[in-house]
Amino acid sequence: MTSLAVTMKGQVTLKRDLLHHLGIKPGERVEFEKLPGGEIRVRAARPAGTIENFFHALDGKVKLKKPLSIEEMNDIAAAGWAGEFGKE
Repeated sequence: MTSLAVTMKGQVTLKRDLLHHLGIKPGERVEFEKLPGGEIRVRAARPAGTIENFFHALDGKVKLKKPLSIEEMNDIAAAGWAGEFGKE
């Protein structure tokens, strides 16, 4: 079990090995869920989307910051088939 110190501002910095274990990269978000007994569940925040948004990204109805690459489309499709896309 890892123990971390809390700063005067009430902040905690997660160690690199914990972030790696969660699959979190710099700039990504973390979700916290309050559980009974003073426990907290920590997990990587994964964006949820719909298949309609994906298709509209292709037809131009939804504007993306940058176009999806073939590799990104393949990753999205593989995650969807594996049941990993959009899990909360």
